[in-house]
Amino acid sequence: MPVVTVQMWEGRSEQQKRELVKAITEVMVEKTGTKTEGVQVVIYDIPKSNWGIAGKLSSDE
Repeated sequence: MPVVTVQMWEGRSEQQKRELVKAITEVMVEKTGTKTEGVQVVIYDIPKSNWGIAGKLSSDE
């Protein structure tokens, strides 16, 4: 049973996340032969203030 973890900045709509989960699931089924029921997707919405790139907080950009 594959578990796919997605970490991204917060701010996507519920519909965008729904479509993302569907697309990831479809690719996992197609590429690995896993059954749809076996694919789990976990989304972590992370505030830009908790994400740093190149020594700076993303919220400072």
